[in-house]
Amino acid sequence: MSKFRTAAQVLVDQLAIHGVEHVFCVPGESFLPVLDALHDSPIQMTVCRQEGGAAMMADAVGKATGRPGICFVTRGPGATNASAGIHIAQQDSTPLIMFVGQVDRKMKERGAFQELDYRAVFGSMTKWTAEIDDPARMAEFVSRAFHQATAGRPGPVVIALPEDMLSEMVEVEDAPPAKDVEIAPGGEDLAQLSSMLAAAERPLLIVGGTRWDEDACSHITRFAERHQLPVITSYRRLPLFDPLHPNYAGDLGIGPNPKLISRIRNADLLIIAGGRLGEIASQGYSLLDIPSPASKLVHIYPDAMEIGRVYAPALSINASPRRFAPALAGLDAPSSVKWAGSADEAHAEYLAWTDKETPQPGDVNLGTIMVWLRENLGPDTILCNGAGNYASWIHRFYRFRKFASHIAPTSASMGYGMPSAVAMQRLYPDRTVISVNGDGDFLMNGQEFAIAVQYQLPIVVLVCDNGIYGTIRMHQEREYPGRRIATDLRNPDFAGYARVFGGFGVTVDRTEDFPAAFEAARASRLPSIVHIKISPEAILPGTTLSKISEQARQRQQSK
Repeated sequence: MSKFRTAAQVLVDQLAIHGVEHVFCVPGESFLPVLDALHDSPIQMTVCRQEGGAAMMADAVGKATGRPGICFVTRGPGATNASAGIHIAQQDSTPLIMFVGQVDRKMKERGAFQELDYRAVFGSMTKWTAEIDDPARMAEFVSRAFHQATAGRPGPVVIALPEDMLSEMVEVEDAPPAKDVEIAPGGEDLAQLSSMLAAAERPLLIVGGTRWDEDACSHITRFAERHQLPVITSYRRLPLFDPLHPNYAGDLGIGPNPKLISRIRNADLLIIAGGRLGEIASQGYSLLDIPSPASKLVHIYPDAMEIGRVYAPALSINASPRRFAPALAGLDAPSSVKWAGSADEAHAEYLAWTDKETPQPGDVNLGTIMVWLRENLGPDTILCNGAGNYASWIHRFYRFRKFASHIAPTSASMGYGMPSAVAMQRLYPDRTVISVNGDGDFLMNGQEFAIAVQYQLPIVVLVCDNGIYGTIRMHQEREYPGRRIATDLRNPDFAGYARVFGGFGVTVDRTEDFPAAFEAARASRLPSIVHIKISPEAILPGTTLSKISEQARQRQQSK
């Protein structure tokens, strides 16, 4: 039935129809009618301190739920501030819809105040960018936005809202909620996969990408068990497979286990299920020959446009995880396999690589801290982080045992850990949420700590402070040893930073002080910062900054 209401009210009604429970915004006068419509809506609003934080919060919701995260930002500088979050969603295949204010329709093309051509600005990093000039088409555009954000390879959508259009009255019907289009593998493809497995001697399964749920993960585990396959998780997709399962072989991230890399290079059959095997996971596109890998490649992916984009598979299967995982679980395993025992061997190598922390210079060992966290936090804990060398310790020593318990950008965008933790604690108020950050990383969006205080979110934030932009310094020493520039940081007292905002703060100077500091932060029930002071020499779990620099000098001298 048609209803007479403002275009802004149509928009908010469509969000509710699509099951949206949370939106994130920095308010702007360019979409005041939408804010007014949200006033009486059951949708929960989280106000943010910077538009990049709002977009990253929406991205985090998209990662955790598989449904589009929603944010609203104002025109011009608000939109450009948010672009970092849009780029993350594009790189990470995360469903996200950003609504952005626009100048009045009668002022367009004049270079009006904060005017932007959004199709030009966001066209290269979204699945669809559009502007709604006709208020009667609001429901249509919102419906399409949800379909576009979730179809095939998920990603971001940007919808521009001219200010004068939002307050116009229209009589239109609501659009029904969008439903995910799930694609199942064909019988011939499954039969060919079975034949390839029967002929293989050293097969491996690599799981990654998005569009998974807990049931799909359970099915892929069953498939691996029945076929005795070693299973590898792609970069920052660790929660897709239980790391303590006897079939788990490790993850393909930054600084992976050398034995895992060797195992992949020696495989004669690689099944890539759900992911793209991008630059990080492929170790700079060095693991497989391009375009024709030496090993037989099976690529299962929900978007046909991505299959064959880099690697030419021996078998291409266009299917989504919620459909291909149960189909794979139903495949009969060969009566005997030539690779029997390889999963146990691979898992033993993974445990040996990750069980115990490595020695580190300085008074704080981040590996010991990660081991303590994995042994003292429940599997329901959500860990959020951004980008930096500190994340190497997360990937190597922490273990994610529940679906969607790790929220982090595969695009390695700094500043993600704080806003994503805010989003997760808003979404799951009864779960433990921790945010792990580097010092340079944290201050790119550290102002969102104020939002944690405003909404009384008991997030525990770890700031790993080594006083440098560590990743860049590492590359600097590797390429130009001893010639450091632009990588030193003079940091604040991060514990004091927390207290000034109204939270709890504590500083850790020694490894053995961390457990008590962390428990004090949790006990405070306030947003907390645990300021961890780390030696700049502790650059990676397996080496030091000085060793990297010295090796670079030796290479230069040998030329």
